[in-house]
Amino acid sequence: MIKKPIMAIMYDFDKTLSTTDMQNYGFIPSLGMTPDQFWGATGEFSKKTGTERILSYMWMMIQLAKQKGIQCTRSWLNSLGKQIVYYPGVEAWFKRINEYGKKRNIKIEHYLISSGTKEIVEGTTIAKEFTKMYGCEFYYDPETKLPVWPKFAINYTQKTQYFFRISKGITNVHDDSVNNKTTNRRIPYENMVYLGDGMTDVPCMVLVKQNGGNSIAIYNKKDQVNVSSLLKGGRVNFACLGDYTEGSDLDETMKLIIDEISLKYQIAKKEAQLLKKELRGEKGIRK
Repeated sequence: MIKKPIMAIMYDFDKTLSTTDMQNYGFIPSLGMTPDQFWGATGEFSKKTGTERILSYMWMMIQLAKQKGIQCTRSWLNSLGKQIVYYPGVEAWFKRINEYGKKRNIKIEHYLISSGTKEIVEGTTIAKEFTKMYGCEFYYDPETKLPVWPKFAINYTQKTQYFFRISKGITNVHDDSVNNKTTNRRIPYENMVYLGDGMTDVPCMVLVKQNGGNSIAIYNKKDQVNVSSLLKGGRVNFACLGDYTEGSDLDETMKLIIDEISLKYQIAKKEAQLLKKELRGEKGIRK
C-alpha cells in the first residue's frame, strides 16, 4: 500500500525567518553593546583562543552576562524570544502551508535546525509550529539556574546530520542508530525542503539538493548578490526574497513543490492500483 506522503520543511532561523541574528534584538542590547561590538568580540575570542565560532559566541554570552550582573536564566532567555522581528508573513505561513498540503493529501512537518540559541527560540510566537527544534543550548547550574557550559552546539557542518535524522524519523539526538543503513525512510529525501540564508547553510543546501530534495536560499535586498552566487553555483534550487506572505515568490514556490510531491504520490498510487488489478487477472493495461 502506498502511504500518505509526509513532507519535511527544514528552516534555519537567523536571517531566514527573522530579519537578523536573534541575539541582536534583546540579548546584546541588554549588555549595553551593539551587535558589531558583540560579534566583533566573539570573533576576536575565537581567533585568539582557537575556539570554534559557535562555542565562542556561547562562551561570550555566559561571560558577558555575568560581567553585567544579568541573571541569564533559561526563563529570561525565553522572554527575549518575544522581541524577535520576523520577515513579512512568517507567523501566518505555517498554518497556510499546512492547509495547502492537506488539500493535496500531504502531511507537512516543520523542523528548525539553527546555530542560534534554542532557549530564545522557545519563547517566540512560532515555536509551537515546529515538530522538532534543534539549536544551541546551555547546561544550567541546578542551584543558581545560570548557564555554565554549552550543553549542545550546532555549527554549519553539524546541521547536515539532521537531514538524515528527520528522513529516518530518528529525531532523538542521542540515538546513534541514525547511522544504521536503511531503505525504509519515514520521509523520502525528495520530500524534503531546506530554507537557509547564506554560507553557513551551504552544506545542508547542497546535501538536500543532491539527494533530490529542494533547497531555497532566503535573502533580504541587501544580501541579494551573495545569495545569487548560491543559485548560479548550483548549490540551491531557488532563491527567494524573505517574504512569507500569500502570493509571494516563496509562497508560490513552496506550493509548486507540494504539488510536485502530490503528483508523484498520485502516479505511484495509480501504478500500484493497476498492478494489483493485473495480479488479480482483472482487465487493466499496464506497459
